[in-house]
Amino acid sequence: MTTAEITKTDKLITRISAGIALLLLVALACWGVSYLYETSHAEDTNDAQVQEYINPVTSRVGGYITKIYYDENQDVKKGDTLLVIDNREYLLQQEESESALTNAKAQLNVLGSNQQTTERLAAVTRSSIEAAKARLVNKQQEYDRYKKLFDAESATRQQLENVEAALAVARSDYDAAQENYQSSLSKINDVSAQRAVLSAEIKRREALVSRSSLDLDYTVIRAPYDGKMGRRTVQEGQSIQAGQTLAFIVDKTSGKWVVANFKETQLKDMQEGDLAEVSADAYPGKKFQGKIVSISGATGSSFSLLPPDNSSGNFVKIVQRVPVRIRLTQQSSEIAPLRAGMNVNVSIAKHHD
Repeated sequence: MTTAEITKTDKLITRISAGIALLLLVALACWGVSYLYETSHAEDTNDAQVQEYINPVTSRVGGYITKIYYDENQDVKKGDTLLVIDNREYLLQQEESESALTNAKAQLNVLGSNQQTTERLAAVTRSSIEAAKARLVNKQQEYDRYKKLFDAESATRQQLENVEAALAVARSDYDAAQENYQSSLSKINDVSAQRAVLSAEIKRREALVSRSSLDLDYTVIRAPYDGKMGRRTVQEGQSIQAGQTLAFIVDKTSGKWVVANFKETQLKDMQEGDLAEVSADAYPGKKFQGKIVSISGATGSSFSLLPPDNSSGNFVKIVQRVPVRIRLTQQSSEIAPLRAGMNVNVSIAKHHD
């Protein structure tokens, strides 16, 4: 290769290198201008995640699982049966409670019949008081008459004594009739007290029947709302305890939101109601719209298990982040691709006076 050709090649390489450098410089300048424009007009953060309510499905009763009707990641509707627990023991408990309630009601009916009988006997006894009183008055009059005759020596002592004895018997019958009537009233009061006790026992038995019915209903575990099932941790035939977590379900009815952790230096112009633009790492180029619904009253570190104590010494100033809750405002079908826990980028326009 001649010297002229080498010189020509060097010049070409130099021009190409200069062109590439110029293009890189222009690209960097454009990126710098774009970055400065964006930072001057919006606050951005990539420390943000999609959130949804993820709740555990727990059992209210214990027993053996007889059937499971869902799979992991399956969509379910509110009221769909998720799993069934062996209910034979709870059926027996319900039958026992119902039998005890029926027995208590039968006893109440018998007690009511006894009360009616006792009241009728009391009425009869009260009538006998009037009769005994009439006899007593008659015997008293007869005694008074014979006493006058005896004083006038027109009757014998034996006749007076016979009349006096008859008067004593009449008075005794009258007293006995009164005592019998009071005894009947006491029996009526006793029956009324027993009736109140038995009525309370019936209410207790009814509560036990309702409780056993609830326990029986709890053996069928249903979806509490429309959602998507998560991880399943049980199998058919497994013994479970009351309160045990059986699965997790993502609530589709409560919507989705984003928790964006902005630096404390970015919060100056933010306020509730500001519009936000959300982009997900999983869907590049796709934008989601949202709105600020709340700004946390404290930094994230303040809510941690062991919040920092700057007064303990060795203080190093670190820019703190504050959680900002952003509600996604689009239709459910548009935000359906987003999943809880996904990383997203959030941009919120600044206010300019």
